[in-house]
Amino acid sequence: MTMIAVQVLRRTQEAQDIAGFELGRPDGGPLPPFSAGSHIDVQVPGGPMRQYSLCNDAAEQHRYRIAVLREPKSRGGSAGMHDSVREGDTLLISEPRNHFPLVHAKRTLLMAGGIGVTPLLCMAQRLATIGADFTLHYSTRSVARTAFREEILRSAFADRVRFHHDDGPPGQMLNVPADVGPPDADTHLYLCGPAGYIQHVLQVAQGMGWPPAQIHLEYFTAAPADTQGDRAFQVRIASSGKVIDVPANESVTQALARNGVEVLTSCEQGVCGTCITRVLEGECDHRDLYFTDEEKARNDQFTPCCSRARSQVLVLDL
Repeated sequence: MTMIAVQVLRRTQEAQDIAGFELGRPDGGPLPPFSAGSHIDVQVPGGPMRQYSLCNDAAEQHRYRIAVLREPKSRGGSAGMHDSVREGDTLLISEPRNHFPLVHAKRTLLMAGGIGVTPLLCMAQRLATIGADFTLHYSTRSVARTAFREEILRSAFADRVRFHHDDGPPGQMLNVPADVGPPDADTHLYLCGPAGYIQHVLQVAQGMGWPPAQIHLEYFTAAPADTQGDRAFQVRIASSGKVIDVPANESVTQALARNGVEVLTSCEQGVCGTCITRVLEGECDHRDLYFTDEEKARNDQFTPCCSRARSQVLVLDL
C-alpha cells in the first residue's frame, strides 16, 4: 500500500468525545481525488492502522477531513488519535478507497447513527451539489454528542436534515417505519453507524420489503463475537504448501504472523475489508460485516482477522 505523508493542518473539537482532523500535504499540493463514501487508512502514531471516512466535500483536493470518536474501550486507535495527534504533526495515510459508493437514484435516504455521519455528510454534500433529492436522518444520544451540527445548520442542505436525539422530546425521535417508509424502486437507502443502530434500521426496512440491492451499509465497529465454541483448524499456503495451525484462541492473521506470513489488517473486526484473502479450498466460517450473504455463499474469500473455518483446512491464495 502506498502511503502519503500529510500534516495535521487543524484539529477541532466537533462534539463531546469527537475530535476533527484536517489533513493536507506539507507543501500545500493537491491530494489524490476521492468520491463520496471514501475512507483513508491512518497510521496512528505508536499504534495500529485505522480507517476513517472522509467527511469533507469530495470536490476538494487541498485537504482531507476526518472525525474520530474516542471509544471507551479503545484498542489503541481512537485513544492514540485523541491523546497524541496535534496540529502540525505528520501522519502517514493511504490513498482514498471507496467500499461505500453512492449509486445513481432518483431519491436517496441517508441514515446516520453517531459518528456514522462522517461518510454520509460527504454524500449529502455531493447530492446537494448535483441537485439530487435526498434526506439525511442523523441520530445521536444528545445535542452535545452531535458532530458537525452547527456546520450542517449553516449548510445549503440544512432543510434536508432531520436531527434525532435520544434525550430529546418525543416528537423528534427517530421513527424508522415512518422515516424510511415503504420501498420504492427509485429510492436507495444508506446506513452507517454502530452495529445495533444499523441492525435496527435494517430489520425494519427488510420487514417492510426493502430489497437488498437498494440498501447499502457501512459498519464502524462490530459487536463482540461469541468465541466459546471456537476450535482449532489449519490453513495451507497455496504458494508454498506450508501448513499453519490456528489455535482456538488465535485469529488466522495472528497465526500467520507468528509464522512469518503478514496480511495487511486495519479494523481487525471484519468491518473494513483490508485483509480480504482468497480461499481456494475449504469451507469458511464467516464472521465479518463486510461481505453480503451472496458473497459469503460463494466461499471464495474471507476476512482472516476474525473469520475462521468450518472445515479442518482452508487453502489460502497467499
